[in-house]
This record gives sequence, structure tokens and C-alpha cells, in this order.
Amino acid sequence: MSDLAAALDIVGSRWALLIVERLLEGPQRYGDLQRDLGAPTNMLATRLRELEAAGVLSRLPLRHNTRAYALTERGLALRDAIVALERWGAQET
Repeated sequence: MSDLAAALDIVGSRWALLIVERLLEGPQRYGDLQRDLGAPTNMLATRLRELEAAGVLSRLPLRHNTRAYALTERGLALRDAIVALERWGAQET
């Protein structure tokens, strides 16, 4: 498997890069992510578990049995790729 294929196995799923892009702004609670992204709750929960298992993000315990999600160093390393994709998406065809 190529390095690109390995990366896409982690962040190539629907919503994955949008979650990472949102977390580049700082830790977010589940409800805030769901509201801001508009992702279906089951899909968001699945992607968060997958990204956590891949070491891209971690859960931070908050009070009242709630959690926030934050990028790890591995997740923060995606910043340049996301910025490049945003620039590419903004280009006119």
C-alpha cells in the first residue's frame, strides 16, 4: 500500500477532513461539531472513533460526563494539507 493510500484510509472517509478542519480551531464538544458540520450523529460518532483510533484526535474529559475532542500532534500535522485542499477547492475551473 502506498503512503497516500494509507493516509486516505484514515482521513479519506466522508466527514473526516471536515472534522479535522474544525478541530484545527481548537477543542470542540460533540454537540458543537454536530451542529457546525451538520453531519448525521451516527456518522459523526463513527468518524470520531476512527480518527481517535488512528491517533489523529483525542477525547478530553469535561465536567458533567461530557467530552471534547482535540487534535493530537498527528492531527495537527494535517494543517498544511487541509489548507492546500481549501486553496485548490477555491480555484475556478
